[in-house]
Order: sequence, then C-alpha cells, then structure tokens
Amino acid sequence: MTLPPDYLERVYAGVLGKLIGVYLGRPFEGWSYEAISQHLGEINYYVHDKLSVPLIVTDDDISGTFTFIRALEDYGYDRDVTAPQIGQTWLNYLIEEQTVLWWGGMGNSTEHTAYLRLKAGCQPPLSGSVELNGKVVAEQIGAQIFIDGWALVAPGDPELAADMAGRAGSVSHGGEAVYGAQCLAAMEAQAFVESDINKLIDTGLSVIPADSIIATMINDIREWHGVEPDWRKGRELLAERYGYHNYGGNCHMVPNHGLMIFSLLYGDDDFQRTLMIVNTCGWDTDCNSGNIGCLMGIKDGLAGLSSGPDFRGPVADRLYIPTADGGNAISDAVTQTVRLVNAGRALQGLAPVAPKKGARYHFDLPGAVQGFMNQDTIEARDVAAISNAHAPQLSESGERLLALDYSALAPGRVGRVQTATFVPSAEVNAHFEKGGYSLMASPSLSPGQTIRARILADESNASAVAVALYVEHYNKEDGLDVLSGDSAKLSAGDVAELEWQVPDLEGYPIAAVGVQISGAGSASGRLYLDWLTWDGAPDVRLKRPHKRDFSRWDRNMGGIMWRRAWVNGLDAARGRMVFMDFYPETYRLIQNVGRGLLLHGCREWTDYQISARMTPHMCKAGGLGARVQGMKRHYALLCDEGSVRLVSTLEGEDTILAEAEGGWTLGEAHQLALRVEGNSLAGYLNDKLVVKAEDPEARFAGGGIALVCEEGRIGCEDVEVRPL
Repeated sequence: MTLPPDYLERVYAGVLGKLIGVYLGRPFEGWSYEAISQHLGEINYYVHDKLSVPLIVTDDDISGTFTFIRALEDYGYDRDVTAPQIGQTWLNYLIEEQTVLWWGGMGNSTEHTAYLRLKAGCQPPLSGSVELNGKVVAEQIGAQIFIDGWALVAPGDPELAADMAGRAGSVSHGGEAVYGAQCLAAMEAQAFVESDINKLIDTGLSVIPADSIIATMINDIREWHGVEPDWRKGRELLAERYGYHNYGGNCHMVPNHGLMIFSLLYGDDDFQRTLMIVNTCGWDTDCNSGNIGCLMGIKDGLAGLSSGPDFRGPVADRLYIPTADGGNAISDAVTQTVRLVNAGRALQGLAPVAPKKGARYHFDLPGAVQGFMNQDTIEARDVAAISNAHAPQLSESGERLLALDYSALAPGRVGRVQTATFVPSAEVNAHFEKGGYSLMASPSLSPGQTIRARILADESNASAVAVALYVEHYNKEDGLDVLSGDSAKLSAGDVAELEWQVPDLEGYPIAAVGVQISGAGSASGRLYLDWLTWDGAPDVRLKRPHKRDFSRWDRNMGGIMWRRAWVNGLDAARGRMVFMDFYPETYRLIQNVGRGLLLHGCREWTDYQISARMTPHMCKAGGLGARVQGMKRHYALLCDEGSVRLVSTLEGEDTILAEAEGGWTLGEAHQLALRVEGNSLAGYLNDKLVVKAEDPEARFAGGGIALVCEEGRIGCEDVEVRPL
C-alpha cells in the first residue's frame, strides 16, 4: 500500500473533524431529539455558550481515541499488535476512577467493567466479551467511539483498519459493538481513497457479517433513504425500529451507529449539514458527531471543514488528553496528527516525519495555530490577530508560519500571544473538578529548559518592534504572573532566533508560553513565528511554594495549582490525601494495594537525576521512578527494610537490574537519588552509591518522574530534578 500524497493533511482534517464533532455534541450529550428540538433547535453551530459550559473540554471520546492507539508506539509499531497488548495499554495509561473512562461501576459502565476485568488478570477478548459480561453490557457504544485512530494509521487499507479495530474493540466490548467499530474503521480508512458515501458504506458492510444487526440496520436505512427525502420522517422510522426502547443499557451501539449512517446519507455530502442532523437527532451526540466528523474530515479534507461556518477558529487546534502520561495532557491537533502519521508510516516501514526539524510548534499545516491565542488580560487582550500564513520563502525549512498582525500598540501596551503548557487557569480546573472528566496534567515546560523560537518581521513594517519570549506561571493565589526573557528589536525584514532558559519559579508551574510584542508606537505591522520549541532536561525543585499559615481558622493555605502539576496515580480512594495543608511533609503517599505512583513530567525527558528525602512510616516498599511512561512502564529505585534494587517495569512486571542488601528503616528519613543516563542507571541511598546497572534492552529512552509507594504510607519532602 502506498500512502496518499496528502496523507499528513488528510489525517489533520480527520483529527480536526473529530474534535469539532465532539465539541459540537458534548454540551447536550444524552438529550432526546424532542428536548434538543424544543430547547436548542437545529444544531448548526456550537451551543456551549447557551448552556454555560466551556467549548474545549475533557472528554472520553477524545482522550480514549488518542490514548489507546499508543499501543502501536509502545509495542514497536507491529501490524499484528494483539488485543492483550492493547489491554495493557489501558492499564498503563488509565488511572482508576480518574482518567479517560466513565467510571460508572461494574455492569453499569462497559468500559469500567472491562477495566476491572483487565485489572483482575482477564485477557482480551474475554475481558469485553458477551460471554463474560452479557449481551447488553458488551454491546454498548464504547468500541466505536475510540476507533478513529486505527483507521487514520491505515489509509486505503480497510481490511487492516477493521482488523486492528476488532482487536482494540474486543478489549472492552463484544458482539454488535465490535461489528459497528469495524464497519466504521473500514469506512474511514477507505475514505482516504474513496469519496462516494454509498461506496464507503459498502466497504463497511464488507468487513462485518451480513446477518449482523448492524448490517441489517444499514440496509434498512438505505432503503428508507431511497423513498423518504425528509430526514425528520426518516429519523422516526429509525427510532421506531432501532431506538433505545429496543436496546438496553445506557448507550447501545445499534441506535447510535444507525444515526451515523443515517446522517451520512441525509447530509448531502456537506460537513455542516451532516453534523447538524446527527446532533439534532440526539442520543449519544458527542460520540456520533465525533466519529462522523472524523470520517467527513478524512473524506473531504480541510476544504470540506471550511465549506460552511468557521468551525476551526474557536477550537484553535486545542485538546486535552488526561492520562498517566501527564506531559501529553495539554495537546493540539497538529501534535497528535504527526504522532498518528508517524505510526502509519512506521506500519509501512517508512521513516518518521519531523516538520521543521521536530519543533514542538511548527504551524506547517494549513490553518494550524496549535492553540496560540491572545493572552486573556486587559493589558494584552486582542492586540494581535493570529492566522496561519503560507510563506515558504520566509520559513527556514517549512511552508507555513504563524502570522501575528498587531494593531496600533500605544506606549505601555504589549501584545502577547501564547499557548497552554498546563491547565490554563484555576477556573478551568475548578469546572472540570465539579463533574464529568477531570483534567489531570503535568506542565509540558519546566524551569531549566531552554525555549527557542525563530521570528521574522514583515518587510513592509513601518517601524521597529521589540519581541521577547515569555511564560505565564501560577502564583500563591492561583493567579497568573508573566515572566519574560530579553527582548530583541526587529526592523522591517529582520530575523531573530530567540533563546531563553526558564529560571527557577519557586515551585510554581508554568501555564503558558508565548511571544511578547512591544514598542511599536502607533504603527501596525506583522510578525511571523516560524517555530517555537524547547529542549533539555528540567532543572527544578518541586516543593510547596508558599508557607503555611496555621493561624488562619479556615486552613486556606493559598493556591492549589502547584499540587495539580502532579498526576495522582495512588489509590483513588485515598489519593486525595496526598496533599493536606496540615501534614508536616510536602507529599504524603498512601497506597492501599499494590504499587501507586505520584507522577510528574514528560516523555521527552531523557538524561537526568531525581532525588528526594523520603520517610517510610509503614509500607512494603517505596522509592523513586525515572523515565516513567505510565503506570506500568518505568525504571525505579525501590527500597524496603532488607534491600535496595533497580528495576525495569513493563506491563507491571519488574525485572531486577541490580540489587544490594541494606535498605531503609521505617520511621527514619532517607535521602534517595536515581540517575538515568543513556542505558545506565545508578541508585543512591543517603548520598552513597549502592546500586548501578545497564539496561541491556534499553526499554525506556525517556519519560517523567514518580514518587513510588507500595502498600502503606511514605512521607516525602521536596523533589529535585537536575540535568546531567
């Protein structure tokens, strides 16, 4: 199979279509057709503002889609990646009762049921089967909502997409749910090379049993469409024969898959109309709309997304993926597109692409802004108009740049454009904490790392302008403060490569990074941001950044966002007890069963040392993790009362790389340090080297850090991460 020449852009369109569809349908998920018609009317555009909810939200449809496909990356891009390996991907990236899934309980939430099966050692496909979980539970919609990624990595190969989708779907579902997922995956894969809706439906039918309910329903819908031109009357036929009253559970596959096929047929091959129909019809609106948005994006490309109103502008490429890989949580459509494209290329034995030499923000896809927006302050709001410019003559190694058209900057005014690197505000965090899906994340940018950017001034600019890199970081009251590097003065036609190492911030996390514009006087002009990136290991002390004031009766000790920079992978029942202002230690680790992790950092971190002072009160073992890639993939320095050992953990199973007698003493404080450099590891106890090893398999090239606790309680003070 040859990859389509526009593969990168078509995947980007599919990812954007998925996001637009989810954000369009999420505010009224679960509403009936009648309720939507009465209160909202036809859903022709976003309605979040009418319901007083954010547009950009955490959602299982998005986070699951871009998480479970990482089984390919973690298992060597094997076309034959197995269902049990995908199940291990669930266990690695999910944090029980906190990330990705609807944690509705055994027998109520299909995905939670499957997770509990996996956790107990049950292997897919049995974990999601009708045999084990019953027909109603097994045939809910979840197998389909997570499935787009498997099609996006198999362009023009519907059989491969359906095969992989079947394996992925069987982790949590069975029966008709898996058929629906395979049908959709085949249609999306074929959409790279086929634009006719009916031919795509034929492709979907070709990979599932002809006598399945899904196939029978699709044939019925096609027959109704042939004789009934009014979509509202057609919807009545679908609801009568295949509605929720005929299929049990909370969100059955059959009715919702029917709505997707129905909207494709009645949508007149138009993105807005197709999504209007699937959303106005109700039921599982964000799921159905997200899947159909992805298919339409693949099929018609970026032009199809832009044929109606501006769906892309408000989204600005933004998405959240809260998992145990906290540094990947604050993301954008371009970043996820490149990851998927490189998975698709790897499946074909091709080298990865790295636009603009792998820059984190490269803007090298049409319309891409990668989350960059005006800083939302009175001082800087709406100073710059942000757009994507096709100007290959200006870019160092690409086709497109981010154009910043700044209006008249009066003396004292600044323009700031930025993108999020962490939870963007305490208010956003509070909203997600109230219900739904929380936003667990670590900052993707940390003190000690070096930010670099290439910026150009338009040749027609009337006057010089000063530009600088800056970060927004949280403060004691969870407000946001600005800290900038040195500025460079750019006259018309000038080019500057800015470089700035982020200094120590006293433990406060960085919320955003951006470019500051000042000193333009009364002249307007244009700047181009070619790329922005950062590299290097952090140089940071993670601590309680402000003193506790026990004289305050309410024990309100100030802001909490420094705590939110840690992803809590300790037992959910006790996890909230990690941070309590009246504890004497900075972190209190409590784990009831097995191994728990308190995680921080990014997959891009490679060579560094983590150190911390830990006091084991009562525990089986504990210590430090490095190059942590989730709950079940990491290196660790572990201590108990009799030994110290270096371990490599994969799928939750430890391989001991080195071990020494000794260990720690319960009730006493001990200084621990773990050093990772290349394939070499070294563990220190009380400033003495006690274990060292080489990992012959070089399992983990990079990853974040963790505080580790096994079955008990450990106190921990400030944590330091230093580059080597």
